[in-house]
Amino acid sequence: QIAENGDLANWHTGAPDAIPAVGGAMDLAVGAKKVFITTDHVTKQGEPKIVAELTYPVTGKKCVDRIYTDLCVIDVTPNGLKVIEKVAGLSFEELQSMTGAELVDATQQN
Repeated sequence: QIAENGDLANWHTGAPDAIPAVGGAMDLAVGAKKVFITTDHVTKQGEPKIVAELTYPVTGKKCVDRIYTDLCVIDVTPNGLKVIEKVAGLSFEELQSMTGAELVDATQQN
């Protein structure tokens, strides 16, 4: 999950039967100058991966700068999650409906 404030949770879903796999994720999340996330926009069950607040255990707080999904590119800014690109044929409203946090449409700005 990625929260609208840039928090990241990518090492454990919190599910009782899941095997945690921290690896170096925490070190990378807090030590990198820029953090770019690549992910599917939704889970296999259709749940949003981009959310208002994390429900999974935190990997890093306010560390994500940009999110690349299979549907769009989002910049994490102090003024919100700004969609800077989206796939052709996908409306902003459709994208918003698949996202668990408020998005800002920045695709029309020059």
